[in-house]
Amino acid sequence: MNSRKEYITSGTQQTIELGERIGRVLRGGEVIGFIGPLGSGKTHLIKGIISGLDACDAEHVTSPTFVLVTEYQCRHGRLAVYHIDAYRVQNVAEFANIGFDELLRPDSVVLLEWADKVPSAIKNIEAIIVRLSHINEHSRRIEFNYVPDYISL
Repeated sequence: MNSRKEYITSGTQQTIELGERIGRVLRGGEVIGFIGPLGSGKTHLIKGIISGLDACDAEHVTSPTFVLVTEYQCRHGRLAVYHIDAYRVQNVAEFANIGFDELLRPDSVVLLEWADKVPSAIKNIEAIIVRLSHINEHSRRIEFNYVPDYISL
């Protein structure tokens, strides 16, 4: 397991491209939690990851704020991808009701926006936590708490 990593992206396209590089090497079983203020690039990074997993083109990915969970199937059929948005979740019990534990499988990738709203749900999981922040109008700082060895960025 590699130590923390930090990236600076200049614009939406670079953020999506970083996500695509991540998505291309995910194996399944990963949980990635995204933390950052509104507009910090969480959904754009996720768009890239889903595109890199060959589950859907980036322009078709939207944040599941009102439905809470969107499922994508990789085109090669090997992995299910679950994009969860916890922004409107009121408590951990409500989060558990979406069936979070059932989504954690070796043949799935779970992408959790607003992971900081449900920290107790992921505290016992070896999740990759990604913190995004604004540097200026176009640039974002993207910090990973760790990057597994098989992900070389």
